[in-house]
Amino acid sequence: MAAEGTLTPGEYIRHHLVHLTNKKQESIVDFSVLNVDSVVVSSLLGLLMCFVFWLCARKATSGVPGRFQAAVEILVEMVDNQAKAVIHNATSRKLIAPMALAVFVWIFLMNFMDMIPVDLLPSIWHSAGPALGFKDYLRVVPTADLSTTLGLSFSVLVLCLVYNIKIKGLGGWTHELVTAPFGTSKNPVWALLLGVVNFLMQMIEFVAKTVSHGMRLFGNMFAGELVFMLIALLGAYASLSLGGGLFFVGHLIAGTIWTLFHILVIVLQAFIFMMLALIYLGQAHDAH
Repeated sequence: MAAEGTLTPGEYIRHHLVHLTNKKQESIVDFSVLNVDSVVVSSLLGLLMCFVFWLCARKATSGVPGRFQAAVEILVEMVDNQAKAVIHNATSRKLIAPMALAVFVWIFLMNFMDMIPVDLLPSIWHSAGPALGFKDYLRVVPTADLSTTLGLSFSVLVLCLVYNIKIKGLGGWTHELVTAPFGTSKNPVWALLLGVVNFLMQMIEFVAKTVSHGMRLFGNMFAGELVFMLIALLGAYASLSLGGGLFFVGHLIAGTIWTLFHILVIVLQAFIFMMLALIYLGQAHDAH
């Protein structure tokens, strides 16, 4: 980080909250901006996830499983049981259950990047990035980036639309859009009015579910990242203050407690995102 020793607490936090991007963002919504750090880190973690599952499948035996195989089998069984409880169409589960497993593990790995000391990778990048011609910014928690979490939730929305059409047919789903949740009427005027209201309610529901799905994960991980930054500032203050020893002990205690608590957060948020994806896809199978 540029001149990290001279940064004020506010400048330190602002520096850590800036992404490595292809260009400066010029508006609140700017689809031309690419957060390179989020894309690279999430892609590498996705490849790591695929490699781990490939390695497990390659070494799987029908006899007594080893610890690694047993852990993966427990995870697969857990996700499969959740999928069976929500989605009763066995054909759909052949795709949705593996997808839910991939979502859970991938989001867990992205969340887990928050457990790496907040200054470790940015400090390494501070030495290598500018020398390679890149900007001196790096954020390593992809799920603390709203574009990542909304991208994931939008993918779930696309799957929901696909399964709505696949299960109910285009005509059946279109009929549902204008007749649920308030029903219809034999009176043409009331039928038209209810159809418009029902359609608007359905659109609001799709938008609200997608936005809240992504915002929930982003909000929790962004808040966790901020807390780690504040704890890091406590350690920096301890090294500069006269009572540094006492403050440094407080820094270690606070960091340890928050890290232990955050382990639960990163697992829980991955599970919640996966379960909401299953629930939304299950709703796509249900007729009103």
